[in-house]
Amino acid sequence: MTQSMIENPILPGFNPDPSIVAVGDDYYIATSTFEWYPGVQIHHSKDLKNWRLVKRPLDRESLLDMRGAPDSCGIWAPCLSYSNGKFHLIFTDVKRFQGNFKDAHNYYTSCETINGTWSDPIYMNSSGFDPSLFHDDDGKMWFVNMVWDHRHKHNQFGGILLQEYCPKQQKLVGEVKNIFKGTSLGLTEAPHLFKRNGYYYLLTAEGGTFYTHAMTMARSKNIDGPYENDPYGYLLTAKDNQHLRLQRSGHGDLVETSDGQTYLVHLCGRPLAGERRCPLGRETGIQKTYWTEDDWLRVEGAITDGLPSYEVPAPALNEYPWPKDPIRYDFNDNALPIAFQWLRTPFPERLMNLNARPGFLRLIGRESIGSLYEHALVARRQQAFKYRSQISMEFQPTSFQQMAGLVVYYNCHKFHYCYVSIDDDGNRFIDIMSCLGDTSQELTYPLREGELEIGRTDSRFILPNTSTLFIRALVDHHILHFEFSLDEKNWTRLPVNLDQSIVSDEAGGGDGANFTGAFIGMACQDLTGQALVADFDYFEYEEL
Repeated sequence: MTQSMIENPILPGFNPDPSIVAVGDDYYIATSTFEWYPGVQIHHSKDLKNWRLVKRPLDRESLLDMRGAPDSCGIWAPCLSYSNGKFHLIFTDVKRFQGNFKDAHNYYTSCETINGTWSDPIYMNSSGFDPSLFHDDDGKMWFVNMVWDHRHKHNQFGGILLQEYCPKQQKLVGEVKNIFKGTSLGLTEAPHLFKRNGYYYLLTAEGGTFYTHAMTMARSKNIDGPYENDPYGYLLTAKDNQHLRLQRSGHGDLVETSDGQTYLVHLCGRPLAGERRCPLGRETGIQKTYWTEDDWLRVEGAITDGLPSYEVPAPALNEYPWPKDPIRYDFNDNALPIAFQWLRTPFPERLMNLNARPGFLRLIGRESIGSLYEHALVARRQQAFKYRSQISMEFQPTSFQQMAGLVVYYNCHKFHYCYVSIDDDGNRFIDIMSCLGDTSQELTYPLREGELEIGRTDSRFILPNTSTLFIRALVDHHILHFEFSLDEKNWTRLPVNLDQSIVSDEAGGGDGANFTGAFIGMACQDLTGQALVADFDYFEYEEL
């Protein structure tokens, strides 16, 4: 019998910074969500091969409020663990990260079940990001995080801090110790502690989260060090092998299966052919590992140990596939389908309503598509290089400041928006606006710029005053097209090839400011302040 294989990534699309935990025969992975609400994605598996999204625990104001947070701030690098009959979640809420300072606040929440109501947060510290909680076999709980050093001519990634957490006092106690300064690769972050055969193992990520990313390991007989570096070098990296399908490999966590095998989950990215842009964002992959005779961990590679493999041998567990996600969402329930998120605010009722018109998602026009506060955008992740997405929308603007439609979105300065609005003569029209990575957030109008080339005297398509309009996006790797229809049968293509690679970490305003991934979703804006609504009968997403 041929051994079953796991194909990477196991969590396709924007799912970075994985933390994994085994609870009996169940496995859970928590990943970062940054400015998208609710915070932290948790996926569930029984075989490490098939995963389904089951919970976003940071789902109310007391746990998370990101209004005003810049793009790529919010929830960084959660750590999920299980001990004494409950789940423990550590997370960072970042309020600023550009420049010398990082305002990063670390919190703790817990719950007896993944799907339950998680406890109000306990504040831990603000000294750095990527926090993690380690449960020692003597019952003690230890908190680690990287420390951020803002001082001039200092290493900003200042090492890994260790401090004990007291559950009775619900706070960190005792001395703070810097236990690990990292290797020569630098940018040491993402600490996780493990214990095996009398050693404490410290797993970290280094080299930054782009194409020089790597995973390193150190160990010590004492939890507070000193830690010796792995003599074999990097545990996992693709930085010296740019031809591999999985790039940007690093930041991860370790799990042991019920049959005694060890696996490593890790961040990775899949660049488009011909250029180093990843519109799918930073994804989660998995690698099989083994322990050497001298108790160091190695990644078992299909080509060479230490390199990320696209296919990985599955553990000897019964396969447990989940039902596939639906292609079409009809909004017949009073809760938003779990595939969708919105931006920043813990008050979604200000942005949307599923009860005002049964069978429709009603979006309430608020601020502009670049707003950091109230932005009526409901979207799901792009999880394949080639897909089709389609909406049915009813929207009757009365001002040029009102618009609604279908948007391919990365952040406030990287998007392509196919929208409906009205001109000064009272004509309802459909057009495209794009923002191509300029951090000034200047808009471009690709149809207007290309009007001579396409032979049009007016780039907009004037629409009849019918109630329903259908819009779809067709994405094929680098290229995006928008089309519209009045009857859902006859489609008109807006005559421009849009650059889909713009909605990626690497495009525009510099790599250091971008950590998320491409979404496709429904949007509505009303800059008059009248809160005009748009009604969406359905949303479709089909991978091709």
